[in-house]
Order: sequence, then C-alpha cells, then structure tokens
Amino acid sequence: MGAATFFELNSGASMPRLGLGTYKLDGPASETIALIRRAIELGYRHFDTAALYGNEEAVGQALIDAIRAGDVSREELFVTSKLWNDDQPRAAEAFGESLKRLGLDYADLFMVHWPWPQNGTFVAAYRALIDAHERGDLVSVGVANFYEETLDALIDASGVAPAVNQVELHTGFTQPELRTYHAEHGILTEAWAPLGRGEILGEAAITETAESHDATPGQIALAHLLAHGISVIPKTANPERLAENFGALDIALSDDEVARLDAAQGRRQSNDPRSFPG
Repeated sequence: MGAATFFELNSGASMPRLGLGTYKLDGPASETIALIRRAIELGYRHFDTAALYGNEEAVGQALIDAIRAGDVSREELFVTSKLWNDDQPRAAEAFGESLKRLGLDYADLFMVHWPWPQNGTFVAAYRALIDAHERGDLVSVGVANFYEETLDALIDASGVAPAVNQVELHTGFTQPELRTYHAEHGILTEAWAPLGRGEILGEAAITETAESHDATPGQIALAHLLAHGISVIPKTANPERLAENFGALDIALSDDEVARLDAAQGRRQSNDPRSFPG
C-alpha cells in the first residue's frame, strides 16, 4: 500500500493527502507565518485552520505572502477553515468573516466544526455553506466530528453528502465503522490528531515498523492512515518535524504491516461528539 498525492472529493475538487494542521499555532503571528512559509518550501499545499484557532489572519497572511513571492499559486493551495459552534445560527455571516480574516476570495473547504445536535442548528448551518458553494465562494462543503446519525440528518435534509468529515483518528483508534459509512456515502475521512498526541508512538507495532523502514514512529503512524486512504493533518510548531511529517508520503507499508498496525489498541483522547459541547 502507498500514498498518491491527491484525493478526489465528491465536489470534484482535488485535495492533498497530507496537510498542516494549525491548531494551537496561536503565538506571535510572525512565528506562524514563518512556519507556514517553511512548510510551503517543503512542499505542503494543504493548510487547515478554524475560527476557533484564532490564527486565520496569520495563516492567510503567510499564504498571501507566498503567492506574492511567487513560491506558490493560489490554485495550488488547499485552504480549510471551520465554523465554530456559537456561529451556527449565523453561518453565512461567519463564513464571510473567516474569508475576510484569511484575506482570500474563496475557501477550498469550509466545515461545520462540531454537530452540537443539542442546539438543533447544524443542518441550517450546513445548508448555508451549500449556498456559499453555489455562489462560488466555497469549493467544497465539509464537516468535522460528525457521526452517523448527524450525517444522515444532513444528507436527508439537503440531498448533499459532505465532501469531508474530519474526526479524531489515529493508530489504535481508527473508527472503522464510521469510515465504512463514509465510503458508502462518498465522504472522505480526514484525521485530526493523527499522531495520537504522541501517546501511541511507543507502541511496538509502530516502533518496530519504523525500524524496518528506517523511519520515525511519527512517520509510520501517518503512513498507516494514508495507507487506508485517510487524509492526515498533523500539527507541529517545529520546522524539523514539518519535514519529518511530510516524509510519511514516501513510505509504502505492506498489507501485513497495515494489519499489524490496525490491531493496535488505543482510545479516544478528546471529546465525544455525541455529548460535546452539550
């Protein structure tokens, strides 16, 4: 098993398999800009942010600077942001505000960040993003942290399956049932926390596979998900780790290695979307 460069989404767009997650890149804007410029030098073209992260301005400035410098074209970039829970009732306006903070004319992917079914507004928010897509301001409509019942609600109400569902997923917690649902509905699975916040990197299945490939445990954890056709957006503030993570694209795991990694035991490490935010 290996990894090609792009996934084809149900919207017709192409999305790089591996991107840079920017959660917690909330320090000085100059540091975020420098990191993203370095990522572009290394070959990253997929950048993931969110209104919640408080860094849309810095992420957008870095991308604009890189475009102006001739390092990359806007068409080569794939930029994702997300609608925070409190903004679901004003999704259209909040999407416009994210675009303004990013300094971009359009977003490649915009997501409803959590379903928050207890509030009853996620379907209307999703429809507002479909409207943005139909206007041409948004290439692909997605969601994050949705599960089967909430995805059913979206599809039943709109007739449109999300292009992507971004969920917690890593070796030891690979959510096979949800991934099967995604495959049946043409939804791409994207993993946040694909390195398991470091907790999984000492697992024997990972460390021994890493040794056999002359790779790092982090690279194997990412290659494991890539082998399953899962998009990964590892986050880091370390320029050296940027290069290491990107190298996971060059690792081809055997079927036996993937099966061994699949058997690793782990746990959900963050909020369960069936109860969060309540």
